[in-house]
Amino acid sequence: MPITPCPWNSEVETMKKVVILGCENSHADTFLKLIQTGNYPEIEVVGVYSDDRAAAEKLNAAFGVAVMDRYDQAVGQVDGVMVTARHGDNHLKYAAPYIPSGVPMFMDKPVTVKEAEAVAMMEAMKAAGVRVTGGSSCRHIAEVETLKAEHEAGTGGKTLGGFVRAPISLKNDYGDFYFYAEHLVDILMEIYGWHPESVTAFQKGEKITVVFHYPDYDVTGLYVDGNYTYYAARHSEEGIHGEILDVTGASPCFRLEFEAFYDLLLGGEQKVKYEDFIAPVFAMNAICRSLESGKTEKLTEYEVK
Repeated sequence: MPITPCPWNSEVETMKKVVILGCENSHADTFLKLIQTGNYPEIEVVGVYSDDRAAAEKLNAAFGVAVMDRYDQAVGQVDGVMVTARHGDNHLKYAAPYIPSGVPMFMDKPVTVKEAEAVAMMEAMKAAGVRVTGGSSCRHIAEVETLKAEHEAGTGGKTLGGFVRAPISLKNDYGDFYFYAEHLVDILMEIYGWHPESVTAFQKGEKITVVFHYPDYDVTGLYVDGNYTYYAARHSEEGIHGEILDVTGASPCFRLEFEAFYDLLLGGEQKVKYEDFIAPVFAMNAICRSLESGKTEKLTEYEVK
C-alpha cells in the first residue's frame, strides 16, 4: 500500500523519497529536524518505522511523517533508505528488502553485530550497486579529521601510538556492549587505519581498556560506562597532539554524517570501501573475544566478494 508523504518539502519538482527505519533512535529525530530546516529541499521523508510503534508515532506527532506498518512497506517507492535502529541485529533485516533496488543507504552504528551479517550485507549491496554511508557520527568530528591528516602526513615525525576515549553502555536492550562500542572504534580506525591486526582487552569495573595492535605501533582505547567524555590523541616522534572531542547536540558531526547520505542521494560516489565500512564490526567482535579469553585476539579475516 502506498504511503502518504510528509507535508514539507513536497513542493520541489524532483524529490528524493526516503524512509527512516528503526526510528526509536534519537538520530531519526535529529535527521528529521535537519530536513525540516529546508536546507535539503530535494528530500521527502515518506515514512518512518520502528518495532516500537510509539516511537514512530512520536515522530508523526512532531514532524507529520507517515508511520509505516511494516519495515518493507516502501520497497519500490523510495530513492533512499536510512536505517537508524538502535539494535544492530535489526540493520540487515530492515535493509535487505530494499537492497535489490540499488538505492543509496545510511546505516547507523553498529553497522551489524554479527560478522557474517556484515559480510552478507556488503556483498548484497556491492552486487546491487548500493552506495552506503554511516557508522558513527564521530568519524566526522573536525579534530578526528585533523589527527587523521597528521597521521597520514607524518606531522611531527612517524606515529608512535595513540589514545582514544569514548563512552560505553554495557547493559541495555540493544546488544549491550555493541550498542555504543562503534563510536570509539570508528574514531580510532578513522585516524589510524581500518585494519588493526589484533586486540587485547581487559575490564576493571565500569572501564574497558583495549589495545589495538597495528604492525608498527599500538593504540589504546578506553571505554567508560555511562561517562560521556570523548578524547583522541596521536603520539609522534616530536610530541603529542590530543583534543577533547565535541559530541554534544551542537556538534556539526551529525549534520556532516547526514550530508554524506545526502550526497549519495544526489548521485555522489561512496567514500568508504565496502571492506572498510564493516571493519568496526570485526574489531568489536575481537574485543569481546579478548574479554572472554583474557588473551590477545586476532581480527577475523574476511573478504567482500
